[in-house]
Amino acid sequence: MDSSLPFFSFVSFLIISATLLFTATSDTIKVSLSPSHHHHSSSSDPYQILNNLATSSVARAHHLKHHNPKTNITSSFLKTPLFPHGYGGYTVSLSFGTPPQTLSFIMDTGSSLSWFPCTSRYLCSQCAFPNVDPSKILTFSPNLSSSGKLVGCRNPKCNWLFGPNVESRCQDCDDPTSKNCNQTCPPYLIQYGLGSTGGLLLLENLVFPPHKTFQDFLVGCSIVSNRQPAGIVGFGRSPESLPSQLHLNKFSYCLVSRRFDDTKVSSNMLLETGSGSNDTKIPGLGYTPFYKNPNPAFHEFYYVTIGKILVGNKQVKVPSITFVPGPDGNGGTIIDSGSTFTFMERPVFELVSKEFEKQMGNYSRAREVENISGLAPCFNVSGHRLTDVPEMSFYFNGGAKMGLPLANYFSIVGDDNVVCLMIVTDKGVSEGARGGPAIILGNFQQQNYYIEFDLANNRFGFAKRNCI
Repeated sequence: MDSSLPFFSFVSFLIISATLLFTATSDTIKVSLSPSHHHHSSSSDPYQILNNLATSSVARAHHLKHHNPKTNITSSFLKTPLFPHGYGGYTVSLSFGTPPQTLSFIMDTGSSLSWFPCTSRYLCSQCAFPNVDPSKILTFSPNLSSSGKLVGCRNPKCNWLFGPNVESRCQDCDDPTSKNCNQTCPPYLIQYGLGSTGGLLLLENLVFPPHKTFQDFLVGCSIVSNRQPAGIVGFGRSPESLPSQLHLNKFSYCLVSRRFDDTKVSSNMLLETGSGSNDTKIPGLGYTPFYKNPNPAFHEFYYVTIGKILVGNKQVKVPSITFVPGPDGNGGTIIDSGSTFTFMERPVFELVSKEFEKQMGNYSRAREVENISGLAPCFNVSGHRLTDVPEMSFYFNGGAKMGLPLANYFSIVGDDNVVCLMIVTDKGVSEGARGGPAIILGNFQQQNYYIEFDLANNRFGFAKRNCI
């Protein structure tokens, strides 16, 4: 969690939280809050939108790289559609409460807590994104649900976020023999790159129509947020994540092309429940094992091992130590659906970009576009065939190859005469920016791939697909 918050400090958040008035029984919650409202307009300039996406991808990389966390059953499948959005994420619709209230959530494999905008007084600052009106963000109403409960300080699920010593932070709760502990779990405050959110933890019913309900699902009721166009459903590896709480064997998705942003075009996300560990591999998929970073601070992430990176037929000479985390946890590659563009630490990025520059030496650089879009290198392709652009490939441990389609790493920017590499890095080379994963594989590079997180067999599977 980053201590420097662009929207509100931790102290001011606690002051806001102290104004919450809860009238709660074991079944219902009523919340009252009186914040001020802010409104920010969003830019329609395509260069500025790309610059914002590039900046947010780098900011998220900084957050992920400096992370501070926290019987036989027959398998069954749950299905929910995934929609692409111009702010860089993909959303699913989930239903919480009794009766169910349906909201959109950004699907995020790089974090674990799920949360929704909560109460009619929900305040979101700087939340005007393309095709998002902050005043119309749908919120969950706790007082309309008969199944919601605040999480107590002694509830084991409170420990998932705050650790085993959380009771010491709650009045009358630090003595195990005390019967006077009636405190709720402390407020949470979470940072996502440039954005943040804060609120209180609830236990609620998670409903998959028509007949599947998961009771007492831990979810965040966010009262205030910054730069968050929707709630988030966490698919990370921590106990509070959706896969952990639902005891999923695996989950999979197929991300449609970004050209369908903010349309009704979608693809399906599949969740396989049950405790069976079928070892069957899907024909045509390449597989590589997951592994855990030796540093507990990064256990939330899905790490895979890249063996080599190729541009065209030329292997980029990235030091092998970069591809595997050291004892301090720095290095390696994670899969992150919450990042838009793939991030590479500057030493890796420079090797990759220079190889593209070398093999595309007959293209002129579009420096002006680079300056205003935040992307580089960019090339003027007027009079050239895009089929001449070299392929980019990742080779994973176990032999699986991800040969990216051209649209997954180069994209037309502005007019039809300029293309840019859709991979980002830090602007500087300061040591303070180092640490954590060296490569973060974002959702732009996962377009039109069938992606499988096989949790029961601890492996990552993928194959090119037309996701429509």
